[in-house]
Amino acid sequence: MPPQGSELLHGTLELLVLRLLEGEPLNGYAIGRRIEDLTDDALKVDEGSLYPALYRMERRGWLQSSWGTTENNRRAKFYRITRRGRERLHSQRAEWAGFQTAVQKILESP
Repeated sequence: MPPQGSELLHGTLELLVLRLLEGEPLNGYAIGRRIEDLTDDALKVDEGSLYPALYRMERRGWLQSSWGTTENNRRAKFYRITRRGRERLHSQRAEWAGFQTAVQKILESP
């Protein structure tokens, strides 16, 4: 049985979050929704995984947060990527490309 979305997501959440925040600041709820929308609901991120990851990434200096107001006029913390976060995104993209290549070789092997 192939792994479900949450199992596939394990280990890639930081990469996905950094990539999404490369475009614009988002709040946690919007990040989760964007991941679901862009993957046609194949990947779902529960709050118990997302928010600890956001806090951890902020502590590492990859994100900065500030309070703002959502489109629904609710107060929320918005995250944006930092210079260090962009550097991390660049290195994670390279690691991901290498991982993809390695897995593809195995999948295509006789």
